[in-house]
Amino acid sequence: MSNPLSLAAWSLHRAFFTGETDQLGMLRTTAELGFTGFELVNTFFPSPQYRYLQKLRAEADGLGVRLLLIMCDAEGDMAAADRAERMQAARNHRRWVDIAAVLGCHAIRVNVRGDEQDRAAMRERAAESLSALLAYAAGEVRVVLENHGGPSSDPEWLLSLIRYVNDPHLGTLPDFGNFPADVDRYQAVERLMPLAPAVSAKCYDFDEVGEETRIDFARMMRIVRAAGYRGHVGVEYEGTRLPEIEGIRRAKALLERV
Repeated sequence: MSNPLSLAAWSLHRAFFTGETDQLGMLRTTAELGFTGFELVNTFFPSPQYRYLQKLRAEADGLGVRLLLIMCDAEGDMAAADRAERMQAARNHRRWVDIAAVLGCHAIRVNVRGDEQDRAAMRERAAESLSALLAYAAGEVRVVLENHGGPSSDPEWLLSLIRYVNDPHLGTLPDFGNFPADVDRYQAVERLMPLAPAVSAKCYDFDEVGEETRIDFARMMRIVRAAGYRGHVGVEYEGTRLPEIEGIRRAKALLERV
């Protein structure tokens, strides 16, 4: 049985930055392309005001699209060496917890990255700010961590952080990409999947028969399903050779096939 598919807003970032579309336009594109879920990016919101959020949710409901999660960027360093800075970052994310609740999203994605050499110290600092954010969310909205650069792309470190925080509402968002060359992406996703309430099918390009050129999608989806995951799989097209809509279509067709 195939997993339901969602579209990550970042797949349309080029169109967004050139002014060809906005968040509501992305939502309509999601429905037009046959996706049943949409993953938002916080920096794409034209307004966080309640009236706009009501409009966004009503539009999604009318289109039959679930608003699943919000990927949060530019809200501060959750593992900053300065305690005031990292706790401010935790406070900055509170509004996205509130917005997620209004929109019916099940989670927000928070970044924990950087180039910290003392990863044990970084883990302790990140755990403090994450614990504060989780206490605010109070189980209404989950917080998920993606392999998204720096130590977060090391599955062992990411899992050690989650174990250290020890909160059932903190999970992973395994991304098929975003791993350094020395990490086996398939083993890494397999390790992250048991704690995953969301999955990102990152893709870059496709060959003449429609296969992703860097990632074995069939193998990845076997790993995803073997973990018992039956939720949405998010298409995140990040290629540059194809127009964004074409890249999204090919990713969707590939996931439906495998």
